[in-house]
Amino acid sequence: MTKRSIGPRTLLYPHPVLIIGTYDVSGRPNAMAAAWGGICSSRPPAVAISVQKARQTYENLVEQREFTISIPPVDYVREADYFGIVSGHDTDKFAATGLTPVKADRVNAPYVGEFPVVLECRLLQTVEIGVHTQFIGEILDVKVDESVIGPDGKPDIGKIRPFAYDSMRQEYYGFAGVVAKAFSAGKEVKR
Repeated sequence: MTKRSIGPRTLLYPHPVLIIGTYDVSGRPNAMAAAWGGICSSRPPAVAISVQKARQTYENLVEQREFTISIPPVDYVREADYFGIVSGHDTDKFAATGLTPVKADRVNAPYVGEFPVVLECRLLQTVEIGVHTQFIGEILDVKVDESVIGPDGKPDIGKIRPFAYDSMRQEYYGFAGVVAKAFSAGKEVKR
């Protein structure tokens, strides 16, 4: 197959939609949508998010050194998008969306009460990368709504119903379902 070069881009599929929860110096909750993020270590369990210095979340992360990541379901795509297009410098995003800021148990940061999965993180390291700073946080706890836990006792992505961001088209996409069993499908390849 012939491939066409489209140049260097922030292209990776899928970009997860992550809602970063922080408090400012006065204790006011803030939330920001981020798509530049993902798991970066299994031991210790850690996640990396990239944030521009102009963001209120950047200031909060530097000051507080703790944050949450809430995973929004497709039912809340409008609110999640709003968290990404409005500044926390001059807007109370929780009040505007009607969503509930809940103080995390393990870290000094809020999470979105209506979202089914929450990671509670403590800052391990920062890395300056161009216009972004990458914040690497150790995951101290993961909280999952009972309603999205499957019969096997594990979170069920079909019940969580997360969505992804397409940076090229600037659109959000849902997931169609299971396509294969990991660490099993590859065993069918003949050598």
